Amino acid sequence: MTGHTFHIPVMGIGFTVDTPLRVAPYGISSVISLVDDILIEKMRKLHSERLNIPYQAISSKMEDFRAKRITAFLDLMDKAIKDKLDEIRDGWNKKGSEIEKYFDMLPNRTDLKNRFDQICEEYSPEGVKEWLKQHLSPGSIDVNIMTKLDRDTYKAGQQQPVMYNDAHAALRGFANSTVESSLILSAGMNPRLYSYLEEFDCFYPSADHALHKKIVLKVSDYRSALIQGRFLAKKGLWVSEYRIESGLNCGGHAFATQGHLMGPILEEFKVNRHSLVSDMFELFKPALISKGRPSPETAPEVKITAQGGVGTAEEHNFLLETYNLDSVGWGSPFLLVPEVSNIDEDTLELLEKAEEKDLYLSNISPLGVPFNTVKGNTKDLEKLKYIEQGTPGSGCPKRYACLNNEFDGEALCTASRQYQKKKIDQIKNGGLSQSDYSKQLEQITEKSCICVGLGTSALIVNNLSTKVEGPGVSVCPGPNIAWFSQRATLKEMADHIYGRLNLMTKPERPNMFISELKMYVKNLEEKLMESTSSVGKGQSENFSKFKENLKSGIEYYKNLAASFNQRKSPFDKERFMSALQSIETRLHNISVSTKE
Repeated sequence: MTGHTFHIPVMGIGFTVDTPLRVAPYGISSVISLVDDILIEKMRKLHSERLNIPYQAISSKMEDFRAKRITAFLDLMDKAIKDKLDEIRDGWNKKGSEIEKYFDMLPNRTDLKNRFDQICEEYSPEGVKEWLKQHLSPGSIDVNIMTKLDRDTYKAGQQQPVMYNDAHAALRGFANSTVESSLILSAGMNPRLYSYLEEFDCFYPSADHALHKKIVLKVSDYRSALIQGRFLAKKGLWVSEYRIESGLNCGGHAFATQGHLMGPILEEFKVNRHSLVSDMFELFKPALISKGRPSPETAPEVKITAQGGVGTAEEHNFLLETYNLDSVGWGSPFLLVPEVSNIDEDTLELLEKAEEKDLYLSNISPLGVPFNTVKGNTKDLEKLKYIEQGTPGSGCPKRYACLNNEFDGEALCTASRQYQKKKIDQIKNGGLSQSDYSKQLEQITEKSCICVGLGTSALIVNNLSTKVEGPGVSVCPGPNIAWFSQRATLKEMADHIYGRLNLMTKPERPNMFISELKMYVKNLEEKLMESTSSVGKGQSENFSKFKENLKSGIEYYKNLAASFNQRKSPFDKERFMSALQSIETRLHNISVSTKE
């Protein structure tokens, strides 16, 4: 008996902030962002009122308010989801029971529903309830911490201890909650934050060797998984899942690899899965013993999952079966499912109409990391209005991305009005030519306040005030959303994922591997264009390595295509090979030689 083979990754800050409440009672796991404790507190108040649960505000004047807000919200969701699932179980024999929805959304290959029908005939009502209690499980309330967002915090002008940094406080909020789920760490290694995990018993095996709170690493290649996994294993901390995300064919921030492609990366994890687990266990077990903690005799479970650009049931099954994955992430398509995500009507219509040309990798993020977005989003329109008024930048009401120390004093966000004014004054006096000045001015003012914009949709949808934040919505879909053009229900999207329904009406969509490969070739071309003035030896070597990795990836896909006739494949072999050859020619024509 198997449960769902897909999960819903974190999407922005507000789009999935309460998604577990909507999907977990039906056994579907999803991820929320812990960036914005202000939004989290507003949503806790909202859902407390809806669920008739007593609410006591956690003021920003309280000690450790950020962690406490996160703990309280997670505890509320944990209770509400368990209560809802109990309601579904208890109402199994009532007319209009939601238990049918639970079963109907499961994968076709699960025999859970058939077994339930038998149980209803063979067991007493109490026996049926007990069986359901054992076999109907909620989805996981997983949380995401972007390790780069670990801002120092201040109180009465004095910098607080590191434990009050944003990511540290979010981690503590999760650790102190009642949820038994996973902490997903993304955006690379933060050694100081990773070391903070050691202070919480919940991340270590219990006396019965269970892991009640699990650690998941979101990675874009195998080397990163090894480095981060070893760092944690040496501390007696086990990584229960490596979540592989496409470097470019994803939503939100894009952490591009040096030409390493999704297919070869998944193959590397598949081939090395056993050694990865055994190598980590060799570090993990003695670390636990040295700390006097319970140590299992065998390695705990390790899951390998993937996400980024998946769009069809055929691709979904191909990834599961070819690379022995435990789950596949479906993110951006769920932005078209209002039942699941907090998506305001303007943004929903924008995404429904979006085509390939409208989706692009931007430089708007104040983190300095490329960011996927769509043209015409209301936050960008709001930003342009401020530029035209001669007051570029955001008022920066939340300050989560205040990480730039370029100017004296407290760190600033590069999307803030305060920073942009200082930076523009600096370049005005820099003796630049008009063209260079215009170029740098555009680079300064293109930064957008996404830590506010990515949460605003949740406020609009739930009729909460946007007076402080402003009404502009940032949205961060992956390029794959261009092939989805209609809104859907949760049931319809689950049916699409499992091949019972087709929500994709554009047959010209290339498969996910080809799409990502095109993005990487374009990425290399753009990097070379940015370096047109001169390319030194070191830079030329990096570009050459990038190109070689892409060539190696193309060879991998050629070999993969050779097996298409021997197994069920989601790819039209002729079309796949034709696309590969076209991209290979394009890559061959890219010159990365050193320029004098």
